[in-house]
Amino acid sequence: MNDKPINEIPHEPKTIVIVGTRGYPSYYGGFETAVRKLAPYLTNSGWEVVVYGRDGTSRPNDPDIDPRVTSVVTRGLETKSLSTLSYGFFSALDAWKRKPDVAIVMNCANGFILPLLKLRGIPTLVNVDGMEWERAKWGRTAKFVFKLGARFCAWFGTQLVFDAHEIARRWQTEFKREGVVIPYGGDFREELPLEEDLESRSYVLYVARFVPENSIREFLDAVQELAQDTDVVIVGSSGYGGTFDELACELADRYPRVRWLGHVDDDNRLHALWQHAGVYFHGHSVGGTNPALVQAMALGAPVVARDTVFNREVLGEAAVFVMPEARLIVDALRSTLRDRKTAEIMATAGTKRARANYTWPRVNRQYEESSRELVRLRLQGMNW
Repeated sequence: MNDKPINEIPHEPKTIVIVGTRGYPSYYGGFETAVRKLAPYLTNSGWEVVVYGRDGTSRPNDPDIDPRVTSVVTRGLETKSLSTLSYGFFSALDAWKRKPDVAIVMNCANGFILPLLKLRGIPTLVNVDGMEWERAKWGRTAKFVFKLGARFCAWFGTQLVFDAHEIARRWQTEFKREGVVIPYGGDFREELPLEEDLESRSYVLYVARFVPENSIREFLDAVQELAQDTDVVIVGSSGYGGTFDELACELADRYPRVRWLGHVDDDNRLHALWQHAGVYFHGHSVGGTNPALVQAMALGAPVVARDTVFNREVLGEAAVFVMPEARLIVDALRSTLRDRKTAEIMATAGTKRARANYTWPRVNRQYEESSRELVRLRLQGMNW
């Protein structure tokens, strides 16, 4: 599958390590989904692939696992504030010993390990994620650490990856660094069976981690009115318990039309929920191209989205945009459910946009080409 002249690539084998996710195969979030798609693609392209992860997060018996991908479980502290930093550090120590041809590093919080990799002469392809230091869930100290991690990415990352053009613009403005724009992809599926107690195109769907910047508070406030006459399915949790989890549980107990499913790691189940949703509410406000949004578009879910520059970049005109206020959210969701013709036009436009811009073959090819370019430059004697 190599599509460049042979003099641009090294002799086999080439080795690539992936740092900063929960492992392979994992179904936790967007980074993990990307790795499940990317790792097998890289092996097909001639790379030896090593993915670092955490104990208990992968599925050793997953029928879709590629046995050619090497999974390495590292040590780390499983806490809200230290997990990424600690697991990243121990992954970097192992990468130091292996000295791969390229390291793909996910999350700007792992910027602190980049000097170690640079010192070892390992070129890095760094997906900086979103503007993590702007997330409301973090306190002042955590925001400072994330911002400093971003600066380390700017100083020490060989090549940066932005998942949206607006993220690229922000990084050029704030950190004076440019890079490549590589978004996320979506799976396009044949029709899947819906859960027995739901009716296709009749329910509101919310899929997100329970953090303030995902409009969870405003959406749960809206649910209290929606639940009077509308089925509502809520997928997600905080991951650590807390107020939002308790409120979602309380709403599910109080209203027969509300279902809180918690974290769903079964792709078939989750994809079916998007595919049959009457309307999907996307409340994310911090970040670039959101994997859940791309997946909802690919599966044909009509979308009501929080009005942000990031969501508008991804959706174009294929959505209804609202400000994060419960009353406005209720009105937009009900209107979309009632106007089926407009909702279907919107859903079709979203799927068409996803096919044009957000497919995994395209995303994987961009990562592979960027990695190969780093190897080519390294062979030319560039000092990392």
